[in-house]
Formats: sequence, C-alpha cells, structure tokens
Amino acid sequence: MAGSGAALAAAPSGRIRVGLIGSGGRGRTVMGRFGRHDDVKLTAVCDIYEPNLEAGLSAAGGGAKAYRDYKELLDNKDIDAVIIATPEHWHHRMLLDAIAAGKDVYIEKPLCRTPEEGVEMVKVVQASDRVVQVGMQRRSYALYHEARDLRRAGKLGTVRMVRTYWLNNNLALRDRKFEGPLDWKQWIGPGRPTAKDEKLFFNWRHFADYAGGIVIDQGAHIFDSIHMIMDAGYPSAVNASACSGHIEGADRPESVVVTAEYPEDFLAVFTINYAAMRYPGKNDQLNAYDGDEARMDVGREFLRVFPKDDPNTASINDDRPGGFSEATTEHVNSFLDAVRQRGTPSAPIDVGFQSALVLHLGNLSLKHGKRIRWDREKMAVVI
Repeated sequence: MAGSGAALAAAPSGRIRVGLIGSGGRGRTVMGRFGRHDDVKLTAVCDIYEPNLEAGLSAAGGGAKAYRDYKELLDNKDIDAVIIATPEHWHHRMLLDAIAAGKDVYIEKPLCRTPEEGVEMVKVVQASDRVVQVGMQRRSYALYHEARDLRRAGKLGTVRMVRTYWLNNNLALRDRKFEGPLDWKQWIGPGRPTAKDEKLFFNWRHFADYAGGIVIDQGAHIFDSIHMIMDAGYPSAVNASACSGHIEGADRPESVVVTAEYPEDFLAVFTINYAAMRYPGKNDQLNAYDGDEARMDVGREFLRVFPKDDPNTASINDDRPGGFSEATTEHVNSFLDAVRQRGTPSAPIDVGFQSALVLHLGNLSLKHGKRIRWDREKMAVVI
C-alpha cells in the first residue's frame, strides 16, 4: 500500500475484528457481507439514532458491543477495522480519526463533502500504513473488468467520448417521523448547526450543507467506472448544467448534466434525471463508449459491443442477471484480502477521491456558472 512497506498481521487470533459506524440500511448491508467470512468477527456497532443502533446490533448476530460515540469505538484496541457508513458530512473527520487510531477502513461513497476534504484524506491515508477501501463496488465487478479489458485490447478503437445516463422518478422527500431517541448534536457534528429536523435527517443527501446531492451520490459510481475502464484519473476541467430543482424542500437539483474533460483527451458526459419515468433497475442506467471501431454499452448486468461494420448487431453480448447485487460482496472481499495481506484494495483512497472530485467540480460549475478547472500539480480547484 502507498506510504508503507510494512507487512502487518491482523488480529493476534487470526480474526479480523470489525466495527460498524453508521448502522443505517447501507451500513447493515455492507456489514452483512463482512459477516460471511469465518475469520471476521463483528465486534461493535455505533449509531446515534437508537432504532438504527438496535437494528445494527441485531444484524451483527449477537456479541457486538453498542456504542453511541464513534470515538469510543475507535479507542477500542480490540477492533482492527471499521466500516464508515454515515452521511458524507462526517466522512472526512471520521476517516482521519480512524487512521489516527490505527484502524483499517472501508468507507462508503461519496468519499468527501468538498475537494479540500478529499485532498487531506488522500494525504493522510497515503502517509499511513492503513488499508482503506472506498465503496465504489464496480471496481470489483467482473463485468466492468471485461469492459476495461476490451477497451485496452483495442476492440473499440480510439474512444473520445463516453455518454451515460441514470434515470429514476423521485420528486418527493421522504416523510418519516423519528421512532426513537436521537443525539442530534452528534449527528450535526461538522455540519452547519440547525434545529432538530426530521426532513433533514431522513433526506440529508438533498441538502447542500451536508451532501453533494443525488448527482454525486449516483454519479460517483458512474465516473469511477469510467475512470477504471478508460485508465483515467483526475479530470482537467468540468462543466455542468441543471434544471432549477423540483423536489419541494430540497436545495439540490435532481436533473443535471456533468461534462468532464480529461488529460487523456476524451470527454465523459454524465446525465442524471430523477424527474423521468421509472425503469426496472437493470435498465435505469447506461454507459456508452463511442470508439471509432465500435461502441460498447455497459449497464448494471449487461455488456454489448457494436462494431462499425455492422452497428445493429452486437458482436459481444454478455448478460449477467443478478451479477450487480454481488458486486458489493466482491468489493468487501477485496478489502479483506488487502487487510490480510497488507496490500492495495480495488478502490483505494485516491480513486475514491477522483470520482467524488468530478461531481464536486460539477456542483461548483453550477454555483459559479462556468467551467471549473482542476490543477493536478497543486491538487487545487481553479475557479
């Protein structure tokens, strides 16, 4: 792993002892994949909302200790690795604290709330001997590996543009009520102080003080897969456009176009529209790689290649029903293998930052009404 040549062992018992910070639905799902391994012990669960804490303890299968302060969990020397599955306004502080506590970390995406946070996170992790995996599960999905290998093998010719979409219909905030005690001060943490609010708590992704909106929540996955397939990394510039926003009460738009420019001389265009009709999950997104020899279409569970001499007939037709649901399993496996071997997981900290960065630059483009550049040498936004 970058920053260390040490070959560190896991727990003396040979078991990897794992704690979960943030036991909402996604956190419990990821923890469940950890629990499939005989050499993993689910040791601790932390949440500041009592119903989530209780659900997390139940999902851990018994024997896990309850925490209501993540710093107390990190102080436990019997925990080797943590899963951070909190709202993204907490990711930066929790990751830095986990590294300082000597923990390996599986952290959900988007990695950070601002580019500046991401730069610091990358520096701290790469200067440590810790294993960090960002939850970009397409990095561990064999279908997307096949797409990368086809592009590398020249099957598409030269690709100058990647076109993508993600469609859904969701124009209302969730109307939920608190069902148990909540430590609101802890939940706010580094976010902007505000009065206790059910709408904010259950819909935090839609509020600019706490998250980057649906465009980054979903777009991080798409841009990460583009980076992997195209062997790209940091963008050189990003431009974005959006509708005014039609989710009552939210302050992030739901229909956005983000165009990223790369030093590898191609464009990636991501379009998200949550004001569309609803499609079956396997058809709600598409990534089209426009080469001069062939076009490659990649979805959640299929891959098609259409050659220029017969563009109406797929020369490669790969369907993987149900494959996407196991991508998280393989991603967790990648992290655990890296923990055991002190190696590099499939989505290390820098690639997690690169995918989030594109969308943060997109949000800055919307804010300033112009194309925003990224200075790779200075690791800084240029407005």
